[in-house]
Amino acid sequence: MSRQTRPAPRALFLSLLSIACVACGSGHAEEGHHEEAHHPIVLTSPAVMDFPTSEEYVAQIHARRHVEVRALDEGYLRAIPVQEGQAVTAGQVMFRLLPVVYRARLDGHRAELNLAEIRLRNARQLFEQHVVSDQELAMAEAERDRAQAENDLADAEFRFTNIIAPFDGIMDRQYVQEGSLVEAGDMLTTVSDNSVMWVYFNVPEADYLRFRAIPEATDPANPQSLRIPEVRIELRLANGDLFDQTAAETLTIESTFDNATGNIQFRADFANPTGLLRHGQTGTLVINETLHDVLVIPQRAVFDILDKQYVFVVGSDGVVHQREIAVSDESDDVFVIRQGISATDRIVLEGVRQVHDGERIESPEFRSSDEALSHLKQHAE
Repeated sequence: MSRQTRPAPRALFLSLLSIACVACGSGHAEEGHHEEAHHPIVLTSPAVMDFPTSEEYVAQIHARRHVEVRALDEGYLRAIPVQEGQAVTAGQVMFRLLPVVYRARLDGHRAELNLAEIRLRNARQLFEQHVVSDQELAMAEAERDRAQAENDLADAEFRFTNIIAPFDGIMDRQYVQEGSLVEAGDMLTTVSDNSVMWVYFNVPEADYLRFRAIPEATDPANPQSLRIPEVRIELRLANGDLFDQTAAETLTIESTFDNATGNIQFRADFANPTGLLRHGQTGTLVINETLHDVLVIPQRAVFDILDKQYVFVVGSDGVVHQREIAVSDESDDVFVIRQGISATDRIVLEGVRQVHDGERIESPEFRSSDEALSHLKQHAE
């Protein structure tokens, strides 16, 4: 009876190892095949178009007029006829001081004035009768003038016991209460004229120079103003909503640059008919404008080397040339090109990572600029 031989353990191990190596090699081969896969090279040309763009700036909102209301005399605060946040009109009484002392002082000076006027009349009659001299008449006139001045001062102090609104506006926070003893110069409240709001925002020097370069922007008669034609200036509020009014095209420029930040302050004026805006609010100022007849290319056609940006331009002979470009603006997935290429150039749109400077490409696919811009959400291959 014959015996069936079993494979030796060493031989079995070597067989399994060989199978594993074959499988592993097959896997690497497939992986290498995927790494070497190439996509078709697609070319396009820059689009010449009107390009809407916007610049956003952090803004501080101020009332056109915002003043402190202070006591001009000392005294006890008798009444506050107006409440915080209430609208006031010019001349409306906002605070009343106890007027007893000022009334008594005014009455006394009025009596002194009446007495001085009587003495002056008597002196004039006697002067006409050659009873008194010119000097005595002049002294009587001076005494009357002194009494008049003291009466006017007492009358002003009395009127200062009624503290009035300097203009139409909103009464802000009250810093005193009825019955308080106030000193001359104490701040009682502030009043804001919110009919027109001044919105301040900081502009970098580059943007300032760009605005100044617009031919019709500067008025020689008013060099501190800047008129930017064909723009829409909007205000985005803290909750993300746009304010329902737009600013005038004319902006006001502050006098100097801030050396620490390199910015200069601009001001835009917004009408505030509903009173929604209040002094001290913040927001974002948005300047919307349209750039006319500019070159636009998809961002996916651009690649960076260090801090510079490039595209591959394909000549009529099919040779690829790496060319530096300058970008003036961007939005979503497109760049506005300031210099570096022209509207007739053919640039690599897809397959940017597969070509090299000086390489020749054969029969690339060409895609129109309109078609290229219709797929803006893809990334460079």
